[in-house]
Amino acid sequence: MSDFSTDAILLRKIEYGDHDYIITFLTRYRGKICVIAKNAKKSVKRFSGALDLFSVNHIQCTFPKKNKDSLIILAQTNLENGFVNIRYDIFKTSYACYWVELINLWLEEGKEQTKLYELLFFALDMLNQSDIKMEVLSLLFQIRFMGISGFSPNLESCGNCGTPMDEIRQKNFYFDFMEGKILCNNCLKKKSSHGMQVSKGTLKQLVWINTTDIQQAERIKSSPYAIKEGEHLLESFIPFHLGREFKSLKFLKQLRREG
Repeated sequence: MSDFSTDAILLRKIEYGDHDYIITFLTRYRGKICVIAKNAKKSVKRFSGALDLFSVNHIQCTFPKKNKDSLIILAQTNLENGFVNIRYDIFKTSYACYWVELINLWLEEGKEQTKLYELLFFALDMLNQSDIKMEVLSLLFQIRFMGISGFSPNLESCGNCGTPMDEIRQKNFYFDFMEGKILCNNCLKKKSSHGMQVSKGTLKQLVWINTTDIQQAERIKSSPYAIKEGEHLLESFIPFHLGREFKSLKFLKQLRREG
């Protein structure tokens, strides 16, 4: 295999030995890759300022010549965007950390994920510019992440009878985490122990966020109640569906309680 270079967003960095890092990137065309940055702790010229979480770099990589099963070697990085405005705000940093942890834990290595790369870059860029409220931006990221990843629930109609939500005269629906669908009152025989009530207004807001042109995302307007309820819904359903706990999400929730 030939060496390669690509744009990449840093998802995870862990220490390896006294001098090295093992780094996980989401690349534009190669999906998630895991590389070793040898002597990165000492090599200011090659890596200075470029190995921070969720930074965007143009990376150059080489394949090991002796042991073909060894990690890809990170030869050089050129920092393209460090998103410095995010790093000065603990709430923004917490949202960004949640997004990259979510992608890192969900994705397998080596599968092209161009749409996810573009979604993450867009969300980080908007968070850095403060053009969209961070809470709304997180709703947009999460619901579109689900769609790209193939487990997005149907929020527009009852999951049993198929009746469109707008044709059902009730203010609240039950969202079943196990089934990944909303249920109208006529179809709700027994509430699952894993689920929650969600208002029709919140569901319609989430559908609109999911279907509007992403380049027009700054136009998204949501009520404080819809934002809070939407956060509770998505941040409960995604970890339940993936069977994962997210340390960054736990910290973000703690910040909200204290803030």
